[in-house]
Amino acid sequence: MEKLTPAMLVDKGICPTCYDKSHNNCLYGNNEDKMLYENELFECFLVGNPRAIGHTVISSKKHYKDMMEIPDELCTEVFLFAKKAMNIIKEVYNSESVYLCTMCDGPMNHFHIQLIPRYSYEKRGSKNFVKERKEYIPDNERIEKLRKLLKK
Repeated sequence: MEKLTPAMLVDKGICPTCYDKSHNNCLYGNNEDKMLYENELFECFLVGNPRAIGHTVISSKKHYKDMMEIPDELCTEVFLFAKKAMNIIKEVYNSESVYLCTMCDGPMNHFHIQLIPRYSYEKRGSKNFVKERKEYIPDNERIEKLRKLLKK
């Protein structure tokens, strides 16, 4: 039997993020060890296949296709939190900057924001949004520091 992929679900009009959550994390795996912060509206976690060390996602818990669909209250809360997270990620990972990207395209997406650190040895510009993905290497000391600072 062919392994189910996010692309297969999207082609069927099914949100892979919602499917994953309702099917015991069968697509993306359990991310509890990468979870940095969550409340009743959204969650913030390190990416399992990051484009840079410290690559983080903020994702709404309820399904919204993209930013155009999220309620204004949620938009305000998520973007204020993203600003705080960007500054914390920059500090904790000693990056030069942190890029914010929300790119939900196609027929079935789930609203999320990506925060991608850029380091001094990297070129500036939009190519950072499509850098090759890397292996996730846990750094428990930084994870705990991020969790502590994001809760303040």
